[in-house]
Amino acid sequence: MEKRERVRAAIRGEAVDRPPVALWRHFPVADQDPAAFAEAVIEFQRRFDFDFVKITPASSYCVRDWGVEDRWAGDTEGTRRYVRYPVQDPKDWAALPPLDPTRGALRDHLEAVARIRKALPDVPVVVTVFSPLAQAKNLCGADRLMLHLRRYPEALEAGLRVIAESTRRFVHAALGLGVDGIFYAVQHASYQLLSPDEYRAFGRPYDRLILEDVADAWLNILHLHGDVVMFDLFTDYPVAVWNWHDRETPPSLREGKEQVPGAVLGGLSRIQALVLGTPADVEAEAQEAMAQTGGERFILGTGCVVPIHAPEVNLYAARRSVERIR
Repeated sequence: MEKRERVRAAIRGEAVDRPPVALWRHFPVADQDPAAFAEAVIEFQRRFDFDFVKITPASSYCVRDWGVEDRWAGDTEGTRRYVRYPVQDPKDWAALPPLDPTRGALRDHLEAVARIRKALPDVPVVVTVFSPLAQAKNLCGADRLMLHLRRYPEALEAGLRVIAESTRRFVHAALGLGVDGIFYAVQHASYQLLSPDEYRAFGRPYDRLILEDVADAWLNILHLHGDVVMFDLFTDYPVAVWNWHDRETPPSLREGKEQVPGAVLGGLSRIQALVLGTPADVEAEAQEAMAQTGGERFILGTGCVVPIHAPEVNLYAARRSVERIR
């Protein structure tokens, strides 16, 4: 089967020749230059031959044009450290202008997306899109976001509306380049951070505004980041694939699959298997994930980015494992 055919079939619960598989990682330093970043993503895909490409830029790409500053500090996940947050006072949310995806950092990222799409015409490609609430955190800092959310909700909501509109514009520009969908990253749907009512108020309306606007894209993936996620709040989201840290937090792949109409993406532990384990450990987790799901509506992957220090032999093992399970 070709990659698009295989992934589409997996989403629909149809027979596949083997389970689809995909891993993704950051490319620090390269992610500051569109050409270098695109080449890194392309080369990674050509080496490992995954069933889709999830483009993973620095998270600041979508907020840099509002004045965010970050720097590379050597994090093993490949992420950058934020050093300047432009939103300090609640009134600063009202000053955020809608962003134009043809300018600045958004334009640069779309240049990289276009290069990747052109170089990999036969591979499904998804762009990473952070929820408006996640972008708000990167505009003001995690602690200040909680303060504004609980003490100045109207001010925060004014900012969330602008962020959502800017995100909607970017997503349409990316889809116009021929990508197959978005990887929609939610970072605050955790009982450790918010209550369900708080997420319903400050997360869900803006999530749905964006996702419903791009529901025609066939490979929209929802990513629930973190521990003790509010999985039940997301089972009706208009996406094709659900992804979360299934090896680290409930629900299991089996339990999650029972609650959603599309495919589940996961099964591999980023640290225990891919960083600290051996190829045998990786293959064992792949086999166990296959057993959990029966191989139906299942894509093998991790709950989040592969750390940049994961031994490549383990990434090759993940790719080979799907050739050995039926």
